[in-house]
Amino acid sequence: MSWFQRIKEGLRKSSSRLASGITDIFTKRKLDAAAVEELEDLLVMADLGPATAAKLAAAISKERFDKEVDPDEIRGALADEVAAILEPVAKPLTTDSGAKPHVVLVAGVNGSGKTTTIGKFAKHLQAEGKTVMLAAGDTFRAAAIEQLKVWGDRTGATVVAKEQGADAAGLAFDAIERARREGVDVLLIDTAGRLHNKSGLMEELKKIVRVIRKMDETAPHDVLLVLDATTGQNAIAQVETFKEMVNVTGLVVTKLDGTAKGGVLVALAERFALPVHAIGVGEQADDLRPFAARDFARGLMGLED
Repeated sequence: MSWFQRIKEGLRKSSSRLASGITDIFTKRKLDAAAVEELEDLLVMADLGPATAAKLAAAISKERFDKEVDPDEIRGALADEVAAILEPVAKPLTTDSGAKPHVVLVAGVNGSGKTTTIGKFAKHLQAEGKTVMLAAGDTFRAAAIEQLKVWGDRTGATVVAKEQGADAAGLAFDAIERARREGVDVLLIDTAGRLHNKSGLMEELKKIVRVIRKMDETAPHDVLLVLDATTGQNAIAQVETFKEMVNVTGLVVTKLDGTAKGGVLVALAERFALPVHAIGVGEQADDLRPFAARDFARGLMGLED
């Protein structure tokens, strides 16, 4: 199955709701004010958010107001408009060969797929011929440490880990020191994600960044926030929260295959304009790939490539 087909398949829950809604609204009907309002409501319900929904509905009605339209025309036009919003943020993760190691700090709430995403990135980076080290900085959860070790075994990447409850900033320090000594290209650092203890987490993340900066004032070179698409609009609140804690430089959106809320990615792009480096539509390493705007937009509308 091609990557586009996998995206389309992954977005089936999201696209089927949109497609049937658009068909219901626009079968044998002019695009009048009531139809525009119904379209806007449908887009809001598909997690594109009120501002994006209003913008898209206005763009669609601009050339077509009071004209006969069919559902396929509307889906095609929406896919083009969505792709235009997503295009500026579709940027793959690039690493700086001048920085050894290129330090990537990975943040996200527990359950977002953060540790798995790190393992998948490690595999992709190695496939590009880079040496990778993983740091088990979520010292709060024994399961996260073990999970990262499993990915280390799978990929052959070195894993720097300490016992549960160890100081995460100290671990980051040790990992950078070791990565430098061994001439590693990329260091991926996992972090805790316990948002229920926001102030404690904020202090921990700030401390990790402070320690990293002491080692290399240009690092971390990337701060990735991993978001679970199944949380829908809550993903927007998570970006707001983490942006208060660290300088988020890019997003990874996971679990798009298990939700009807895939539209939230469009709302995120419109609201924050942060690069979306990759999306995930499954469990395997190959199910995480660089984000392609047009593929996603057409998949979201249930259209062929």
